[in-house]
Amino acid sequence: KRRFILADTPGHVQYTRNMVTGASTAELTVVLVDARNGVVEQTRRHAAIAALLRVPHVVLAVNKMDLVGYQEAIFAGIAEEFTAYATELGVPEVTAIPISALVGDNVVEPSANMDWYGGPTVLEHLETVPVAHDLSHCHARLPVQYVIRPQTAEHPDYRGYAGQIAAGTFHVGEAVTVLPSGRTTTISGIDLLGEPVDAAWTTQSVTLLLTDDIDVSRGDLIVPTKDAPATTQDVEATVCHVADQPLTVGHRVLLKHGTRTVKAVVKDIPSRLTLDDLSLHPHPGQLVANDIGRVKIRTAEPLPVDSYADSRRTGSFILIDPADGTTLTAGMVGESFASPEPVKDETEDDGWDF
Repeated sequence: KRRFILADTPGHVQYTRNMVTGASTAELTVVLVDARNGVVEQTRRHAAIAALLRVPHVVLAVNKMDLVGYQEAIFAGIAEEFTAYATELGVPEVTAIPISALVGDNVVEPSANMDWYGGPTVLEHLETVPVAHDLSHCHARLPVQYVIRPQTAEHPDYRGYAGQIAAGTFHVGEAVTVLPSGRTTTISGIDLLGEPVDAAWTTQSVTLLLTDDIDVSRGDLIVPTKDAPATTQDVEATVCHVADQPLTVGHRVLLKHGTRTVKAVVKDIPSRLTLDDLSLHPHPGQLVANDIGRVKIRTAEPLPVDSYADSRRTGSFILIDPADGTTLTAGMVGESFASPEPVKDETEDDGWDF
């Protein structure tokens, strides 16, 4: 029913940057757990990264149930422990599924060996989990990639601003603001695949036509006037360092946000996060490969950044080495983890909710 792009990321600590890269664009993550071992350090690391990267849906696949006699109690214990930990991190949704990948139990077809489980199989869940709404109702954002001015006899005055909608929905007639300049105008037309449309939404590549001839160029951000982010030169974020060379206080870098790249300097590294127990190491002075930490960055020009919790596309950035173009660090603006969900009253439910 759907097409999938799969990112297979290892769980060992030296591959933290691979996990971050894989989770950064994921709409769902599957955390695989060995039923014989339960929740281990690697499991907690996967959950923490899914929470950091704000992956909307998490599946806990408790594998090798055939090796523990398909016991419901073992599955329920693992699922409850993982869900409690993930909820503390602010993971919005966990779906636990008992499986045996070797014999196919609950992978595609329901298992005859686990008639006590009444939930979906892995494939059934992947094909039905709602994902279309995850970005379309966010704050509308269009990073401008290219200005189209054909200046032909057929289109002598055409001026369009092309890009892929990062989040939200745009409508013809809507009042918009161009950032960082702050100039305002309205959308006079939207072209999609060469045809005019009344509205366009997340992931569609479109060309916006504006009522007024204002200065718009690559790197600018078009947003609804009523829902415009603040611009700032001081960015505080959680980052994962992906380069082999360390990131240090005072490091001069290029910061790429959307389609805009500006000069920046690392002003402070307040803490480094240990994913195993979520402890903080204050003022480490530097981050090395696979480290996750908090940084404060000063940019040469103001940037219209969202909180990563509000928009994964316009709340993220990368730091680049200006000398050779190497990607140094992947960053997420704002708080590290989402606020945890309220603890459910145990009296509301007599048993495990599948």
